[in-house]
Amino acid sequence: MLVRFDSRFHQRSKIKPSAPRPDVLWMLIAIAAILLLFWLVYHYLVQPNWIARLPSLLDELLFLFEAASALTLGIVVALLWWRQRRPSSSLAALSVEEMVALSPAAFEQYVAALFRRKGYRVKLRGRSGDRGVDLELTRIGGRRAIVQCKRYRHTIGPDIVRELFGTMIHERVHHAFLVTTADISDAARQWATHKPMTLIDGPTLVDIASSLNYRSNS
Repeated sequence: MLVRFDSRFHQRSKIKPSAPRPDVLWMLIAIAAILLLFWLVYHYLVQPNWIARLPSLLDELLFLFEAASALTLGIVVALLWWRQRRPSSSLAALSVEEMVALSPAAFEQYVAALFRRKGYRVKLRGRSGDRGVDLELTRIGGRRAIVQCKRYRHTIGPDIVRELFGTMIHERVHHAFLVTTADISDAARQWATHKPMTLIDGPTLVDIASSLNYRSNS
């Protein structure tokens, strides 16, 4: 059955197209953590002679640097985790043209923010080899869904919907969302009828964000 997209989302904010993607930040943090771990193993387990010969002052400074690095890394991890878990306080109601003007990554973040406000845990997956899956959603209880974001101008036909349905089966998830800036043909909507799929076109996406702004200001 075609599930209606619930628009109980949020308030008003700016999406920054140039903001680093969370998966990139996590990768950088992982690299930093690995480097720090290798250094600590080298210092305290290997215990090279040149470190043992350091003056006591330099040895103390080195210890303080290691402790500060570990503390800073922990704080950054905590802040990033908190930022991803915290729903954004607001969301700007962009027009279709403004959404089309976003970069693909920024449009995915815009859509991800909507789902986060709805209560989903959102993982950005938009990269090559992911069979068109841009977002992976998880709700309380572990039910999973996938989202395909299409920043298109031309009308979406049934072929794209059929591909998304196949991807949903391959991913073994409970639901699939197609979110696009374009129109969706009647044939595509008819094909998705009675399937666990939600199709959201550009005007509907604008209406969702606009209604949220109205609710937050009323």
